[in-house]
Amino acid sequence: MTSPLADRIRPKTLDDVVGQSHIIGEDKLLTNLVRGGDIPNMIFFGPSGTGKTTVANICAAASGKVFYKLNATNASTKDIKDIVAELDTLHAGSGVLLYLDEIQNFNKKQQQSLLEYIENGSITLIASTTENPYFYVYNAILSRSTVVEFLPIDADDITNAVRRGVECIKSDYPDKKINFSEEAIIHIAHTSGGDVRKSLNAVEMCVKMRLYRDGNELNIDLETACAATQKSAFMFDKDGDSHYDVMSAFQKSIRGSDPDAAVHYLARLLEGGDLISACRRLMVIAAEDIGLAYPNAISVTKSCVDCALQLGLPEARIPLADAAIMLACLPKSNAGICAIDDAMADIKAGKGGSVPLHLKDAHYSGAGKLGRGTEYKYPHAYKNAYVDQQYLPDALVGKHYYVPRANKTEDAYKKYLEFLKEDK
Repeated sequence: MTSPLADRIRPKTLDDVVGQSHIIGEDKLLTNLVRGGDIPNMIFFGPSGTGKTTVANICAAASGKVFYKLNATNASTKDIKDIVAELDTLHAGSGVLLYLDEIQNFNKKQQQSLLEYIENGSITLIASTTENPYFYVYNAILSRSTVVEFLPIDADDITNAVRRGVECIKSDYPDKKINFSEEAIIHIAHTSGGDVRKSLNAVEMCVKMRLYRDGNELNIDLETACAATQKSAFMFDKDGDSHYDVMSAFQKSIRGSDPDAAVHYLARLLEGGDLISACRRLMVIAAEDIGLAYPNAISVTKSCVDCALQLGLPEARIPLADAAIMLACLPKSNAGICAIDDAMADIKAGKGGSVPLHLKDAHYSGAGKLGRGTEYKYPHAYKNAYVDQQYLPDALVGKHYYVPRANKTEDAYKKYLEFLKEDK
């Protein structure tokens, strides 16, 4: 059986690896390590199809060590023990380099079984994961390894890989004339979501779609490429690290008053089918980031969210886009969240003490005998419905949790409070 195109054109040297210019290239981390041949323990972290396995193979070849490869989705502790058993043999005299793919699927005990051998240098570990290693990899492994992040590959770099794939697949069918239009190549590169493997799978799919229809001449045009790719791929996993990255970018874009970026990240959430997270985050943003600068933002956003939940996708995108754009364009204030967080920090620290006697509940028989509420001054009985009296506990008198921000609404709050205190 013919192996997948992505495996057949897998680069053998770093010079042929597309993308990852931040770690591959003249005087870059991985290039220098491979040239030196002294490969350390590393954890490759990044999305699928970005070259982690390819680079691990190249590092293994440069190390001169016996190379073993395990996938943590189906490997066991016994597989590790089998490798350990080889350490004292002539076969592994120069040491072992173990490539452990999807390390996040190993539990703590399985990861710990490698520690002794990583510690004494008899095993060099290169592990890869699509999840954030700081969440999923045992800390003792992390402390003995260098984390290297692989980024999604730019469409221009993927285009080069697609061209190589096209030339390779032409050689698979010497009796056929295979033509890929430039539009088809560019479309495949741009709809792969930074994943080289996806793009090469799409090249194979295009050829197979036309193989028994076009005779000896296969013309792969844009229409064929669109049919083979179906839907643009992008990084999103409701339960994975990329989910939280998108959510974070969504809120930070609105907080930063960038409506274009806000709509972009909202589109990612909705394309991933995550309507609930988008709705919840918009409600949080309305209260946390706009807050007192425009209090009506909360009710307007709630109306948009209710509308979206009743409509469902795809129509839900419309009110949610309205809400995201509105929130991005409104003045911002985090005075509310800062005030409550400051107050809660004081409570957790044990600050505060007893409620002032005049504020305590006086609606029961005998309250007056205990002095509950007897000195309370009813504000509505005074001018402007305001009277100067102590409300905070004794230990916090003079403490200010709420600090008005510079915006029209809170300027009005500030002036009103100042007016009350001056006109008492």
